[in-house]
Amino acid sequence: EVQLVESGGGLVQAGGSLRLSCAASGFTFDDYAMGWFRQAPGKEPEAISCISPSGGFSYYVDSVKGRFITSSDNAKNTVYLQMNSLKPEDTAVYYCAAAYAYGSSTCGPIDYYEMNYWGKGTLVTVSS
Repeated sequence: EVQLVESGGGLVQAGGSLRLSCAASGFTFDDYAMGWFRQAPGKEPEAISCISPSGGFSYYVDSVKGRFITSSDNAKNTVYLQMNSLKPEDTAVYYCAAAYAYGSSTCGPIDYYEMNYWGKGTLVTVSS
C-alpha cells in the first residue's frame, strides 16, 4: 500500500520557521520526484517545490524561493520542506506528492495532474 504521511505542521508566528516531513512507503522512492503543494482556504492548490529522484535538484516557485528549502533522505524515504521567514500568506494545508520520474535528474515546474500519489496534508498556520 502506498502511503505518504506528512508531519510537522502547526501554528507559528510570522517570521518563524517550521520543517515539514513526508515519509513515503509502498513504492520505489528512488524512482520518483517528490513535490510539495499547498492549498489555502478558498484557493486553488499551488505547486511550490519539487526535488528530483536523486535529491540533487530542487525547484521552487517565486513565492517561496529563498525562504523554503526542499531536501530528501533517500535512505529514509523521506522528503522535507524547511520553511523559513514564514508569512501569514503561507497559511495553508501542505501536501506532499510523488511523480514517477525514473532516470530524471531534474524536476519542475510541477503540475497537480502529473502526480501519482498524494499525502493527506498537514496544516500550517502563520499568525501575524
